[in-house]
Amino acid sequence: MAELPIPELPTALARCSGRFTISTLLGMEEGGRGPYAPTEGTGCDSAQPTHLSGSTLCTRTFGYNTVDVVPAYEHYANSKGVGDAGKGRPSLADLHSILKPDPGRLHVPVSDPQRSNGLPDAGPEEAAGEPGRAPVPEPVRFGWVKGVMIRCMLNIWGVILYLRLPWITAQAGIALTWLIILMSVTVTTITGLSISAISTNGKVKSGGTYFLISRSLGPELGGSIGLIFAFANAVAVAMHTVGFAETVRDLLQEHNSLIVDPTNDIRIIGVVTVTVLLGISLAGMEWEAKAQILFFLVILVSFINYLVGTVIPATAEKQAKGFFSYRADIFAQNFVPNWRGPEGSFFGLFSIFFPSATGILAGANISGDLKDPAVAIPKGTLMAIFWTTVSYLVLSATIGACVVRDASGSLNDSVAVGSPGCEGLACSFGWNFTACAQRQSCRYGLSNYYQSMSMVSGFGPLITAGIFGATLSSALACLVSAPKVFQCLCKDQLYPLIGFFGKGYGRNSEPIRGYMLTYIIAVGFILIAELNAIAPIISNFFLCSYALINFSCFHASITNSPGWRPSFRYYSKWAALFGAAVSVVIMFLLTWWAALIAFGIVIFLLGYVLYKKPDVNWGSSMQASSYNMALNYSVGLSEVDDHIKNYRQGRLGMCLVLTGPPNFRPALVDFVGTFTKNLSLMLCGNVLIGPRKQKMPESRLTADGHTKWLMKRKIKAFYTDVVAEDLRSGVQMLIQAAGLGKMRPNILVLGYKRNWQTASPQSLEDYVGILHDAFDFKYGMCLMRMKEGLNVSRVMQAHVDPTTLAGEQQASTIFQSEQGKKTIDIYWLFDDGGLTLLIPYLLGRKKRWAKCKIRVFVGGQINRMDEERKATPKPTQTPFPSTVCLSCSIKRFDDLIAPFRLNDGFKDEATVNEMRQDCPWKISDEEVDKNRAKTLRQVRLNEILLDYSRDAALIAITLPIGRKGRCPSSLYMAWLETLSQDLRPPVILTRGNQENVLTFYCQ
Repeated sequence: MAELPIPELPTALARCSGRFTISTLLGMEEGGRGPYAPTEGTGCDSAQPTHLSGSTLCTRTFGYNTVDVVPAYEHYANSKGVGDAGKGRPSLADLHSILKPDPGRLHVPVSDPQRSNGLPDAGPEEAAGEPGRAPVPEPVRFGWVKGVMIRCMLNIWGVILYLRLPWITAQAGIALTWLIILMSVTVTTITGLSISAISTNGKVKSGGTYFLISRSLGPELGGSIGLIFAFANAVAVAMHTVGFAETVRDLLQEHNSLIVDPTNDIRIIGVVTVTVLLGISLAGMEWEAKAQILFFLVILVSFINYLVGTVIPATAEKQAKGFFSYRADIFAQNFVPNWRGPEGSFFGLFSIFFPSATGILAGANISGDLKDPAVAIPKGTLMAIFWTTVSYLVLSATIGACVVRDASGSLNDSVAVGSPGCEGLACSFGWNFTACAQRQSCRYGLSNYYQSMSMVSGFGPLITAGIFGATLSSALACLVSAPKVFQCLCKDQLYPLIGFFGKGYGRNSEPIRGYMLTYIIAVGFILIAELNAIAPIISNFFLCSYALINFSCFHASITNSPGWRPSFRYYSKWAALFGAAVSVVIMFLLTWWAALIAFGIVIFLLGYVLYKKPDVNWGSSMQASSYNMALNYSVGLSEVDDHIKNYRQGRLGMCLVLTGPPNFRPALVDFVGTFTKNLSLMLCGNVLIGPRKQKMPESRLTADGHTKWLMKRKIKAFYTDVVAEDLRSGVQMLIQAAGLGKMRPNILVLGYKRNWQTASPQSLEDYVGILHDAFDFKYGMCLMRMKEGLNVSRVMQAHVDPTTLAGEQQASTIFQSEQGKKTIDIYWLFDDGGLTLLIPYLLGRKKRWAKCKIRVFVGGQINRMDEERKATPKPTQTPFPSTVCLSCSIKRFDDLIAPFRLNDGFKDEATVNEMRQDCPWKISDEEVDKNRAKTLRQVRLNEILLDYSRDAALIAITLPIGRKGRCPSSLYMAWLETLSQDLRPPVILTRGNQENVLTFYCQ
């Protein structure tokens, strides 16, 4: 194929987006004409002039006019469902069909490459308003540094860094503290990789973690993760605020200025602080971002101040508090653990430290406020993890090399080096802390003084400012994240009673109601006033969220979900699985009962969404998994041999039901749905008779409506339709093409043709021909007749909107009501393989029919009754009466077939053959005489049915077979009419395909 000549492209005509660089192939010249612009008079490529062939509707593409349009970004910006036509893109019919002029049918806008190059200037949410209105102000957007990296670092650098990391180092030692840090970072890094993959899986809007996961992996997982993550962030607000309040309380305590008492002071200061933070959040994202930058600078200055302080020679006052600058023996002593108190265990300390590593999703949580989330989230999140990890490792190693575990803080404890009675490492530095260490009453040292960083630093107030910055920034980030995530969850209405919190205000759609809810939750946990009690609660919920995120990504990967195509190159499904497993293990090692509660909540939320099936479709991995499982099992069935015992689940027990529109024959749908539910396949088939061009739009329009009608009626069935010239050819298509592999039906179920006497001869021939076709394809047959008929379309509205089928009132049928203590009478007249017996038996196992007694009537000679009684499961056998008055019934039958007789008794053979050729449905005198015995059998059977089964709940009879080509269709229908007439209960005429569906044996 010859390459198109591509002119040199100006910068404005090329655009890079993710892995793809998009460039236009049209170099525009002045006046909107390019090198490929058509000359005047060039027409469109339509066969004749149409409404699409005007010059204003033709798109200039590669040198000729055409209805086709060039690829445009906006056509792919929103994909609600398969088959949705993009705005401005012509349909397939518009491209290959000869169209008639219809100005209102389609409008194809002119693509202007000079203006957009096929790419929009803004997304749908950023589009300008209607003409005449003031333009909507642009929302605030952030890059990867300001929007993600700084935000994540501030959220990670929280209260634990300043107030608990030195204490953890004293307890666990430097070695195990590094292990705790690296274990936490391993979990968060793997989760960061998974979030990066999710963020590059498609266009990202607001809603943060919840939006990313729900749109990529589905509402089942996204909903549970979003709710748990929003709650965890709300509790994290309380944790960071309590850390701030604890620092302020300590300052007040040093100056003997407590407000009430140490505990209540934390509560008072915490509530006041979170109220101020709420005010900053309500002021908008722009003010919140400015505050975050200020906090970031303060924390950096405090770090530098701390590192400078570690190399400044220690004053006597600092030595009294345990600080001696860098000493190898201090490092060696603090390298190993020294467990103390109730939290003195590895996993106890891990649960306290882990929340300090959980800020990695702070940037993703404001995804809607980022300029390019697909670039900003991976880059900013992973950079934040790297720099904060370095800072944690440096801090624990430096402070562990400078400060001893116990110190009194008293200048009077200085002694000469080597003084007798002095124990501990401080003795070699001229300090005796033996007394307080033995009594465990030392106020200072790494193990006792939470403000050790402030004491070590060059200028203590800067560390206090750093604590304020870290705690307040983290609290503020969580206070913003929780409502943003919760707002998106509320708008999707996956759970009841939360939609109230989804309303947004202002140009950034701020979730003010969500802010208030987060504020209330935070205040509730602030009242606990104990940092070490709040931190483990958060750890479990964050670990649970991370486990779900990683497992969701792994699940999407292994199921080859069509909606899972991340462009992030460093993602690995096995790393995601490892991260999920590690998170779960750590949860149970921390607090097993809390882990059970967390997973119990997740399972409940997941189960609720699976049960309710919200009306959303985002192409979830759950759907992909269901599809893959169904595909694998369907293919696997090809390797399994059929067995009689698997009739209900195997290839032999699946029904193709000729319902037409299912809502027209609800009794037929309910009957089959009752015995196939959870056991077998049911296909509702509909033949649309007419020209394909006319009927195909109707097929596309109504298919979804019929499927939704079945779902609302709680019928587990598939709907399929075909377009055909007549009913019989359409049914032949369904019989041959329905199903997949061994998941193919082999029972044809249809309603009895009540109007066969008045219908056209051809429709009668087609109806009986369908029965013959079914037998030719080795289908079992099931005809259903009800006294009141099956088709309820006449009592419905003449024109039903196909889109509202699911909303129409559901018709009630006998198969939906309790049957009480009636009987199900089975007339097993011929050995058809057992289908006549099996279907009523399966029906009798259902709750509504369970009280019915099953009676089996078997025809045959008297000397075989004992044998048949033994061979029939649970029979109640009654021999047929030997004599019945038949004269009235025979006359009735003769009157029934009279309009269909040839009356050829006195005509020659050539005339008879010509009459038969023209009217194959008519009955000759010879055929009447030849089939007299069979006719009498149907008459006698009807009399028996009226005598024995007048009050039954259901009658099942073996369907008689008329030999193809030998039995006219009118004679066969007269037999069926005679057999089943005047009966009040539903009558099921059944004939198996002569293959066994019953067995008495185990093997």
